[in-house]
Amino acid sequence: MKKEITQFLAQTFKNASKQKAVIGVSGGIDSAVSLTLATQALGADNIIPVMLPYSDQDLSDGKLILDFNQIPQENWQVINIKSVVDAAAQTAGVEMSDKVRFGNLMARTRMMMLYDLAKKNNALVCGTENKSEKYLGYFTRFGDEASDLEPIAHLYKTQVRQLAETFNLPASVIAKSPSADLWAGQTDEQELGFSYEVADQVLAQLIDEKKPVAAIGIEGVEPELIQKVIQRVEQMKFKQQVPYSI
Repeated sequence: MKKEITQFLAQTFKNASKQKAVIGVSGGIDSAVSLTLATQALGADNIIPVMLPYSDQDLSDGKLILDFNQIPQENWQVINIKSVVDAAAQTAGVEMSDKVRFGNLMARTRMMMLYDLAKKNNALVCGTENKSEKYLGYFTRFGDEASDLEPIAHLYKTQVRQLAETFNLPASVIAKSPSADLWAGQTDEQELGFSYEVADQVLAQLIDEKKPVAAIGIEGVEPELIQKVIQRVEQMKFKQQVPYSI
């Protein structure tokens, strides 16, 4: 699996006549695995990692991953997005209490910064989206799902975790609760209402095995929870298709 992905990355950059990758680093497992794969494919000197906190968010796990991959510190970028997000929110009339709209502004601001750095450095933006997030629609359109290439988009969240373990990534990163870091205490699974362990088993049957909805089941898991995952997929299908056109 690792060899296939690193070959894909190397070939994609070669085809685009690019050598450097810009990648947002949150300290979570998806960005950690994506950055590690990109480092193995391109070399540490060609990685431009970007930490994009809002205000005083903790950067320790992100720095831990950069040290783990021996990324030269002169390549590290830290851009605090608070002033940009706050200005956009004031202009648009978005209150911080409106967590989804405010979070969307944060996600799109982060991507704007990544693409600007990619332009500056003649680089490609390496995404960090996984297959679970894609089919659950757990992303901001034109925000955290925007990228030039996606090294782990074919892997479910649980598979990303397995891959992280083969890299011997720091235990704190592997064990960290998945979060988009859009507000204090926010976690993916709390917001979704189910775990990735359950979701991935449902998605594998629904997407990969193409089982009829009525035939999907997981031993020891309530049917209502399985239906919740399926309903989420159905509700978010529009995100897979936009923009619509004639």
